[in-house]
Amino acid sequence: MSYLCKAYNLIIMKKAIIIGASSGLGYEVARLLLEQGWTLGVAARRLEKLEQLRDTAPEKVQTQVIDVTSDDAPAHLQELIDKVGGMDLLFYASGVGNQNMELEPDIELKTVNTNGLGFARMIGAAYRYMAAHGGGHITAISSIAGTKGLGAAPSYSATKAFQGTYLQALEQQANMRGLNIRFTDLRPGFVATPLLGDNPKYPMLLDTKKVAREIVRAINKGKHVHVIDWRWRIATAMWRRIPRWIWRRLKVK
Repeated sequence: MSYLCKAYNLIIMKKAIIIGASSGLGYEVARLLLEQGWTLGVAARRLEKLEQLRDTAPEKVQTQVIDVTSDDAPAHLQELIDKVGGMDLLFYASGVGNQNMELEPDIELKTVNTNGLGFARMIGAAYRYMAAHGGGHITAISSIAGTKGLGAAPSYSATKAFQGTYLQALEQQANMRGLNIRFTDLRPGFVATPLLGDNPKYPMLLDTKKVAREIVRAINKGKHVHVIDWRWRIATAMWRRIPRWIWRRLKVK
């Protein structure tokens, strides 16, 4: 795509829906898109933080409570789209993650329900909307955790691999159907957000605001897959080359 075509798309694509906007990367990306002139529909399970965001630009922000694990979540997404007047961009930042060395069933099943079923439910709803309304741009945060199965977080790494594969499959399907739907799979390393809990001790921990800025740049450039940041691009490239018989002996957390 030429520079002029990209610039034209940025001018006309000004209505974004953000799912998971009440904290962390969803909240920070929402603030950046507002600065760029987007009209937003923001959604999460908690209304209080969404209202704080709306108060910063009441004429540009609509809110909606959405629980992605609920069967009625697609209907609430459509309500939010109607409030905004359309959806050119979906930014999906909803998710849960925990280390689970004891393989507690509640943690595993909650993670699969949210990151697997909830993801497919909402990305699918957005895809169907865009297929029926001339196209758009679906962007979602998966994770570098989907690169390999991580023993410390089995369901988390598995569902993140699912997310990346699901987006790849939809990208191929959209091309097969001649749909004008673009995709950006965003794969940050460990980010200092509430998802990691209090006082997280993870390697190469990333700053939330810096990651949000890189996410917006990747969206604006129409990246297909973007690993954040350069250190994690090197790390995950190395992970992919490690044979399975070696990987299972490593202690990766």
